[in-house]
Amino acid sequence: MSTIIVQRECGCFKRSSFDNNKSFQSKDDALMEASTMVEHMNTKFCNKHEFQAREEGGNILIDMSMKTQNDSGCCGGGHCS
Repeated sequence: MSTIIVQRECGCFKRSSFDNNKSFQSKDDALMEASTMVEHMNTKFCNKHEFQAREEGGNILIDMSMKTQNDSGCCGGGHCS
């Protein structure tokens, strides 16, 4: 059994339909779901954070880090264009 663990839940995650600590019978199923989650979180959330999945001890951990601002001063929120 493998579990997807979101290490730090940002506000966007808390408001989403995703569940933390979701378990799967197979590691492959957990990896596919984690990949889908990370893709959605990196493209549909507010763009303040970046998410990455990694395996650790049979589980899939999703890490969150702050995105760095680009040189134009834009925060990446989509309202500067």
